[in-house]
Amino acid sequence: MSGPGSPTLDQLRVFLCVVETGSFAAAGRKLNRATSVISYAIANLEQQLGLPLFDRETTRRAQLTEAGAAVLAEARTVSHSLDALRAKVGSMLSGLEAEISIAVSVLMPGDRLVDVLTGFQARFSTVALRLECRGVGRSPTIRHQRTIGHRDRGRGLGRYGPAIEQISVGDVEMLPVAAPEHPLVTADAETPGSARDHVQLVIADRTPLSEGQEFGIVATRTWRLSDLSSKRTLLLAGIGWGTMPTHLVQADIDAGRLVELHMPEATHRRLPFTAIYRADKPPGPAGCWLIQRFVEQSSVGTGTGSSASI
Repeated sequence: MSGPGSPTLDQLRVFLCVVETGSFAAAGRKLNRATSVISYAIANLEQQLGLPLFDRETTRRAQLTEAGAAVLAEARTVSHSLDALRAKVGSMLSGLEAEISIAVSVLMPGDRLVDVLTGFQARFSTVALRLECRGVGRSPTIRHQRTIGHRDRGRGLGRYGPAIEQISVGDVEMLPVAAPEHPLVTADAETPGSARDHVQLVIADRTPLSEGQEFGIVATRTWRLSDLSSKRTLLLAGIGWGTMPTHLVQADIDAGRLVELHMPEATHRRLPFTAIYRADKPPGPAGCWLIQRFVEQSSVGTGTGSSASI
């Protein structure tokens, strides 16, 4: 027994129009075709599939058979996929990127990222997006990609690759904190050097950009963690002290689960964020929109800081 044939896209579109309008005649009017042409297209589709799609015996309306109802979902999927393909190709022909990859600093406030990506999705629905969260010092590798990235104060990237463009997009406030029972809270944390004798929790960052450098480390003993969530968990447990973005620990401070430390070696500070991209491969319309949105956020004080890489 041979399998089903290959229906045409036009036959599927006619089928969907009949279902939508409720009759062959109404579909003909909507598609500006004669009713007989609509009937012929449906008959050919049924012949290709080897299944009756409409019940022509018990009702004059275009009533789907059980097989027709099952085919309907697949026909809609094919039609939507074709519409998406046409929209994406149309956007690419107009110069819009097919895909953007964003590497975002782990210090970036979630509300800023959500704000940017919500607007991006609404404005550039045909552009695929890849999102990656990176460590504090991990500015993106610039060899093969456009970027909007985070860099620590005073760290240039030019010596690591091609010329790049950098645009300020705000900053993030960092606070030294510890659990209420930690010795630095119960003792005199303001005494110079007191923080050096206690384990400091830091985010591990071993990349070519930061090799041989340390940022904000004052203790002689450190525990290196891979993410801020693990760092917060250990801070809450009283295992060490460390600096955290204010937006991630403010609720803990307000609830008394963490305490801000006032120490001369690790006062609260602000880390700048910079949009970065290769000068020889500037972003297209979607990438430029992302950068501009980050700039607008920083100018109106939305969140506390961000970073990303395209």
